[in-house]
Amino acid sequence: MKFRRKTLVALSTAFLASAMLLPMSAQAKERVVFSGGPAGGTFQVVANAIQVYKPIKESKDFRVRAQSSAGSVENLRKVNSGKAQMGVVYSGHVYLGRNGKMKNDTKKYEDVMAVGWLYGAPGQLIVRKGSGIKSTKDLAGKKVGVGNAGSGAFANCELFFTHMGVWDKIERNAMGYNDAAQAFGNNQLDAFWLFTAFPSGAVIMAAQTNDIELVNLGKDAEESGFFDEYPYFSKLSVPAGTYRGVDYESPSFQDSALWVANSKVSEDTVYKMLSAVYSDEGLAHMKAQKKTFKNMALDTGAQGVVTPWHPGAIKFWKEKGMM
Repeated sequence: MKFRRKTLVALSTAFLASAMLLPMSAQAKERVVFSGGPAGGTFQVVANAIQVYKPIKESKDFRVRAQSSAGSVENLRKVNSGKAQMGVVYSGHVYLGRNGKMKNDTKKYEDVMAVGWLYGAPGQLIVRKGSGIKSTKDLAGKKVGVGNAGSGAFANCELFFTHMGVWDKIERNAMGYNDAAQAFGNNQLDAFWLFTAFPSGAVIMAAQTNDIELVNLGKDAEESGFFDEYPYFSKLSVPAGTYRGVDYESPSFQDSALWVANSKVSEDTVYKMLSAVYSDEGLAHMKAQKKTFKNMALDTGAQGVVTPWHPGAIKFWKEKGMM
């Protein structure tokens, strides 16, 4: 019996020693679930684009798998819990989540850390030309698409519409952008809300069968004191000609879409993924996926972040002279 025990101990020791000598390629890759968003949204484009980029796909150190989700708020929770290792979350939700200030949710999501700035996402409110809806307040009594439940679009719609005093006065329809555009085209909605970069494929779809207008959200926000109450939003305008028939500039407000990671993701993986995506070739790859990413660059990647950074991101951005 003693001999068998000694033999087993010797074999175990030999196995461990041989495992330590295995090359890195033979060891398990770090698993990275990258949480994106619903179909038709830019969040999912980000996740898919990073997953298929050749240097990411061929990495010997990690394996990235894009996964759809409801959007920003769900991604905040999934990344914090470790159900996803990375994702896209609006800067405002990261800020509110880390400080326990999410609506009806006092939990502090402190394991969500910034990796990089991706793009600015503006609010867009689409109505039919000649509808008489000129302000958010004119939506009272109307049927409105407000975004997927659990998405950043829905959360920001609730935030802004509540601020404007109309959230409880509209007939809310929680649905994704493409579904909302289709319902709008079938006259099942009077308006639909988006919180995504322009041009939006869903709005382009809606404009093919309808004469549309964009409500001046910038004016509503300015006159109501929205920017004073929620300072992480900034002003911008949807340029004239972005959508068919909309030949005027449409003022609005935006939040920043951030690439985030769980605090337990290794520093090395975050550093190597940033090095791949923010290379000249990586940025060209991202911009080829969607015009939304036209402002992605080394000199914008560390902007607009007011919450803690992941150590791997700190290493990368400091090395590039951006911190």
